[in-house]
Amino acid sequence: MVKFFETNFSYDYQWPAVTLAYFLRYPNPYSTHVVSSDTLSSFVNPETGNLHITRLHLKRGKLPASVARFIPKIKESYILERSVIDARNQRMCTESRNLDWEGVLSVVENQEYVPAADPARTDVKTIVKFESRLGHRKREEEKRGFFQGWGTSGVRASLEVVGRSRMRDGLMKSREGMKLVLEQLRERGFVGVVKEQRQGGWERWKKVWRGDHGMEEAR
Repeated sequence: MVKFFETNFSYDYQWPAVTLAYFLRYPNPYSTHVVSSDTLSSFVNPETGNLHITRLHLKRGKLPASVARFIPKIKESYILERSVIDARNQRMCTESRNLDWEGVLSVVENQEYVPAADPARTDVKTIVKFESRLGHRKREEEKRGFFQGWGTSGVRASLEVVGRSRMRDGLMKSREGMKLVLEQLRERGFVGVVKEQRQGGWERWKKVWRGDHGMEEAR
């Protein structure tokens, strides 16, 4: 079964600032699980004038116990991100999808960034599609072995429930991270933010953030 989640959100910043912050959002204290981000390609379509950017993110983190029992060896995942920026019409569309263990749980997130009715704000529409594909096709013996003794339908249901929960949490943290970057852009400007990131300034942000939220995380 394929499941969808849709949400709308607005940033109190103009479209150019929000779209710039999107590409500067890693690293930030709300995404400490993102190890690296690399640009694979970028080009301008000569016919449309749209900018196309493809990036690859490496993320690491522990899985919930309910999922780890099914896929115990997964420690990290690669996320492929494709973006199309139409600067002329002020519209940016992005798509992010996991590359690892897609046969176990496929998650595809699409976002659209456009100016709000109030030009000082930017609207973001997010649609997430996630699906556990267990039982849809044969997998190699190594992966099949993880699920022996478990009902396929039950495993799919568990993975999809966990996927929805983590997706909601991820969206909330993503928004907070974007807000932080937007605040830094307003205070320091583009050059200042890039310089801060390259000099490891985000490490100081992490320490401050952990100090403020460490007790909350421990609960």
